[in-house]
Amino acid sequence: MSDEQVFNTERQTLSAFAEKAYLDYAMYVILDRALPHIGDGLKPVQRRIVYAMSELGLSAVSKPKKAARTVGDVIGKFHPHGDSACYEAMVIMAQPFSLRYPLVDGHGNWGTADDPKSFAAMRYTESRLTAYANVLLSELGQGTVNWAPNFDGTLKEPMLLPARLPNLLLNGGTGIAVGMATDIPPHNLREVAKACVKLIESPDTSVAQLCRIVPAPDFPTGAEIITPRSEIRKIYETGAGMLRARASYSVEDGEIVITALPYQTSGAKVLEQIAGQMQARKLPMVADLRDESDHENPTRLIIVPRSNRVDVERLMAHLFASTGLEKGIRVNLNVIGLDGRPQVKNLKQILSEWIEFRTETVKRRLNFRLDQVVDRLHILEGLLIAYLNIDEVIRIIRYEDDPKQALMRRFELSGTQADAILDLRLRHLMKLEEFKIKGERDELEAERKSLESLLKSRQKLDQLISDEITADAEKFGDARRSLLAERQEARAFDESELIPAEPITVILSRHGWIRAGKGYDVDAESLSYKSGDEFLAAAPGRSNQTLALLDSTGRGYTLPANKLPSARGQGEPLTGKLSPADSAQFVGVLLGDPDERVLLASDAGYGFVTRLGELVARNRSGKAVLSVPKGAAVLPPQALAEVDNELCVVTREGRLLCFDLEELPEMAKGKGNKLVGVKAPDGVAAICALPADAVLQLFSGKRHLNLKPADRDVYRGTRAQRGKFLPRGFRQVHAAARSQD
Repeated sequence: MSDEQVFNTERQTLSAFAEKAYLDYAMYVILDRALPHIGDGLKPVQRRIVYAMSELGLSAVSKPKKAARTVGDVIGKFHPHGDSACYEAMVIMAQPFSLRYPLVDGHGNWGTADDPKSFAAMRYTESRLTAYANVLLSELGQGTVNWAPNFDGTLKEPMLLPARLPNLLLNGGTGIAVGMATDIPPHNLREVAKACVKLIESPDTSVAQLCRIVPAPDFPTGAEIITPRSEIRKIYETGAGMLRARASYSVEDGEIVITALPYQTSGAKVLEQIAGQMQARKLPMVADLRDESDHENPTRLIIVPRSNRVDVERLMAHLFASTGLEKGIRVNLNVIGLDGRPQVKNLKQILSEWIEFRTETVKRRLNFRLDQVVDRLHILEGLLIAYLNIDEVIRIIRYEDDPKQALMRRFELSGTQADAILDLRLRHLMKLEEFKIKGERDELEAERKSLESLLKSRQKLDQLISDEITADAEKFGDARRSLLAERQEARAFDESELIPAEPITVILSRHGWIRAGKGYDVDAESLSYKSGDEFLAAAPGRSNQTLALLDSTGRGYTLPANKLPSARGQGEPLTGKLSPADSAQFVGVLLGDPDERVLLASDAGYGFVTRLGELVARNRSGKAVLSVPKGAAVLPPQALAEVDNELCVVTREGRLLCFDLEELPEMAKGKGNKLVGVKAPDGVAAICALPADAVLQLFSGKRHLNLKPADRDVYRGTRAQRGKFLPRGFRQVHAAARSQD
């Protein structure tokens, strides 16, 4: 290598070269691929597709052509990239469930909402532009935009399309660039147009005021937007945030009918999610699913509840929380502005910049037309001179060697006027043609004055822009599809809510074997027990309620009631499911709701009222609930009814004490308060809570005694007293029960 060659070689560090190359690539991706422009709301590939289709004459009223023809023109003339990527961009522009106002009218299979990528190959489909696409193209040939060479310099392509409406907000857009992304949701045309007119009339309008006109995005698939208005306003003020969309449903003949899904949600996927929960037995209240969607009803999903007792709102709240029926939609209003730089803008900035773009576009259109009018007037003036001197003009044309120069010298005409006279046909030399030219001149003079007036008056220009926006909104606008609704936050079912609420009776044996029988009419004492074992306690309730047990040490335990063995057998030992102390024995079982009241007591004469939920333990070894004095025994726990207001305590000494249940405090755990005064070796023989108007039954051997409310007056007292002696035959009371009058 020569010295001269070495001297001309550029040297730079690898880090500097890599940094520059990466930044160049990043800016290319941002500006030329991923982000839409605020002017026409399109990415380059979308803009080239629309322009190429217009060049092919594929208007809304023309016959559609094969999509492959369009894709070939796009990638061959303007967009030198893969045909599959170009066709996919074209497909999205044709899908009514992807764009709020589609730009391409597709014929054939262009995908479905369930599977947007299930479209047919481009050799099978046909397409043309929609009527709405004219909003982007109608002013293209009127000097409104700048043109640039295509990739090989053989053609010109528009750098932007002269959009008459803010297509950026109407159709939205998504894109991922290098280090940034955009997620612009679609909006309603009428609302956005009204906001533009408002901003043109009052440039000081705030974002909050604009939000009264544009309350939220408007998705093509409908559904409900449940994000509070205050949060939506914050999104429009900052340009970023998260929306929540929820499916719309109704109840028809006891069946739940889903009629609209959140944006970009697949109905087939939703049904698959619900079916998965049904197979996992997490939706016992759902009997069947159906998809009745068709051409007339694009979304019609049927959920059949198992019975009319199912809470539909609660069921749907669970499905909203656990399936795609409710979806979070990210909003990031990142867009390339008029300065050519990407920026996250708020609602007012986007509309203001687009109005600025539209104003400049209209000015260029008016100036372009004014130049045409002035040029035509100039030619008409020359033609009128020719008609006034027709004989002389004919002579010059007939005899002069250079008639153009002669005409210019003789009548002081410009070259353009002279060319126009020389281009006249003989048939146009009639007298009637002169009147036509004068009429055209008068019309163009009026148009010129109107155009100059518009260009000189900002107020008239703004009015023109507002009128055009309003006219387009009337032509292409429609009603809002995504309704705003304030809904409660969806919550999925917890495990207990998924358990069927079937009536059961839980039976506990003296040796700690447990089982459950269906219904409340189970004769627990007559069931079969293992040799040496016998009935201890039974608790009626429902299979989805809390099952709690109490052992002889005062510890509480929990088991799922729906998983107990059937009462047809002899049950299972609790020691296989729980881990009580070696010397502990189970003394009672309870079944009910966690907030139900329970009476816990020991035969030492102490006890308290607690809630069933306090006996619930998180582990196999249980939790300490009742503190038992030394040498005392735990009495079977008793569930308290709402009407219970009297507590009766019988001691082994043969005394009975009745007092108000309110005297006993409610505690979470502990020893409790003294119920009755007893002395060792005496203790509490039985305890019973009952309504004040109930009959108390006392059993002593084969004899029993019924004490009506009036009969119990002699035994009434206050808590902690010793009570009164029962009749002699009832000094050995082993149990107490109650019955209603």
